[in-house]
Amino acid sequence: MALPVDVEALDKAFSGIGVDEKSLISILTNSNEHKRSLRKGSSKLFIEDENGFERWDQSSIKILKHQFNRFRDAVVLSLLHPWERDARLIEKAIRKGPKHYNVIVEMACTRSSDQLLGARKAYHSLFHHSIEEHLTHIKGRERKLLVALVSAYRYEGTGVNEDVAKSEAQILYEAINNGDKNKLLDHEDAIMILASRSKQHLQALYRHYNQSYDKTLAQDLEGEGILKDTVECLCTPQTYFTRVLEAAVKEDADEESKRALTRVIVTQKEQLVKEGFVPNKIQDILLGLYKDFMLASIASGDIK
Repeated sequence: MALPVDVEALDKAFSGIGVDEKSLISILTNSNEHKRSLRKGSSKLFIEDENGFERWDQSSIKILKHQFNRFRDAVVLSLLHPWERDARLIEKAIRKGPKHYNVIVEMACTRSSDQLLGARKAYHSLFHHSIEEHLTHIKGRERKLLVALVSAYRYEGTGVNEDVAKSEAQILYEAINNGDKNKLLDHEDAIMILASRSKQHLQALYRHYNQSYDKTLAQDLEGEGILKDTVECLCTPQTYFTRVLEAAVKEDADEESKRALTRVIVTQKEQLVKEGFVPNKIQDILLGLYKDFMLASIASGDIK
């Protein structure tokens, strides 16, 4: 007979992000009678039909599939060559549509010029087209910005012309505040600035914008989707990644938000370590091998 503590432990093993495999082995290697009691006691996982038969709740099966796959997905992403990994993530984001375009922004804006060029080369080999070709299938206004971002080969030196940065901050301010925000993705100067300038230049621009106007650039772009993601990834990556990770561990987080946790920790490890990311906010909600792998990934600080 399964004790209440075993039923509670079974529910808890599936109640975070990932699966507590050790607890499951301990609970599920008991007698058939014990497991029958577990089925009757675990209303989160099983339902009883009109004939008294205990069976899986179909929605629970779907959730468990995602939970068991998290460790596998993290391992696969870690094993792939970084260029192949980024190329596959970009291709998947293009296929899945607008809600996933932030992944393209992540890859384009957080990589060095050589890393992004490597991902573009890998894309040619894997999909026999360029990223730009596949982005032309996008019908929305995001296409122009996305094509410009993935095509960039940014200067990576430290030199910044502060006067130019300040004048381009004004260009962005006027584009955002003196026109139709819905047309911002069609503003050629804004796209040119975001897609071609060095990250050091854009960070100086960001500083001038915040010092010169009532609202910060991030505040003025609130609700603007990939435009805000682009600015954050280029100018304040820690803000962007913190936002993504916090969204992933909310109680009401959807599956896509939870998947982002794996992607960000595995693919942005260098950035997380550089920005001094402390994993306290995620370690209490992760479970099992997935938790061990994620925390070890951050702690190792491997730079690929």
